Amino acid sequence: MENVKTHPDIIKKTTYSILFIISFSHLINDLLQAVIPSVYPLLKDNFKLSFSQIGLITFTYQVTASVLQPFVGMYTDKKSKPYSLLIGMSFTLIGIYLISIASSFTFLLISVSLIGVGSSIFHPESSRVAHLASGGKKGLAQSIFQLGGNAGSAIGPLLVALIVIPHGQSYIVWFCLIALIGIFVLYKIALWYSDHLSLKNAGKIQNEIIPHHLSKTRVTFSLIILLALIFSKYFYLTSITSYYTFFLIDKFHISIQDSQLYLFTFLGAVATGTLIGGPLGDRFGRKYVIWISILGAAPFTLLLPYVSLFWVGILSVIIGLIISSAFSAILVYATELLPGKVGLVAGLFFGFAFGMAGLGSAVLGNLADTTSITYVFNVCAYLPLLGIITGFLPNIESKKVN
Repeated sequence: MENVKTHPDIIKKTTYSILFIISFSHLINDLLQAVIPSVYPLLKDNFKLSFSQIGLITFTYQVTASVLQPFVGMYTDKKSKPYSLLIGMSFTLIGIYLISIASSFTFLLISVSLIGVGSSIFHPESSRVAHLASGGKKGLAQSIFQLGGNAGSAIGPLLVALIVIPHGQSYIVWFCLIALIGIFVLYKIALWYSDHLSLKNAGKIQNEIIPHHLSKTRVTFSLIILLALIFSKYFYLTSITSYYTFFLIDKFHISIQDSQLYLFTFLGAVATGTLIGGPLGDRFGRKYVIWISILGAAPFTLLLPYVSLFWVGILSVIIGLIISSAFSAILVYATELLPGKVGLVAGLFFGFAFGMAGLGSAVLGNLADTTSITYVFNVCAYLPLLGIITGFLPNIESKKVN
């Protein structure tokens, strides 16, 4: 029998072209997701919604995404489905179109749930693509991938402010063109992914799984800590993404468009911080990046509700830069805790993040109705203090990749 030569260079070499393409597709996916909270002020007026109903819209979308993602991840760990990425974007396309023509609150909930289904399909497999193209630089790869998503989240509100707010709900339909671009880009990714799987099945690509010596109990405990940190991070981020514009309008009496620009600035800082976190984790250790990222944001979150509009803008940028660097480090750290289960880890952590964001939006919306938006920001300011539990994580860092 002919010996099949392996190609370790495929593992060791970082495929930047694929990383940037999958990052761009993540930008498109999260840009389309960002349309939902960005049009809240418009939908609130059109449908006479309460803050609790706005929270329920986010809850419906986020829970739809979060419940399905771990199951998608577990399934694709066993049977990879490259072309499922196109299916996910198609669900998002349909959801965006339906939001543009929605005529009732129930119609809105159905529309956003379809976008949630699309997200649940997209994230586990696209995260696996980033992992496969990393060449061992897993933190860097995950940061590039997350950069796309965060950039999309930042651009979405800006485009909504320019396209939708001046003209009305029906103009959301123009975002369907962006979804079609996403489908085309993901087709290119699916071709590369399929070729990669073919080489792997032929034995021409070596699996690179680095085991550790932690007990199952210690792994479980560590995963619980990481999920608690995700809770802290995303509950706080939800207060910004869903209610920051309302906070600014209520406290400083600025226009909807101006509030969207402040949100864009914050989300731009989040995108920048994401790119920094992964490489720093590769070089200095993911545990330390996680610790600094979440706990280090606390002094600034505690100040935010009490300062002038100028300083709110400055502090929100600082908070975005610091707190956003955690997710890439958390995700890669979790893949090292559970080697060989990239889909499960991505599905679990993306799903939990979305679930916490959805739950946070619903809880905080109800809290805002019964108290005030300012009170919501006062309460959420304490969440980053939970970052102190990072100290209980074990040191399992891989050696840095040169």
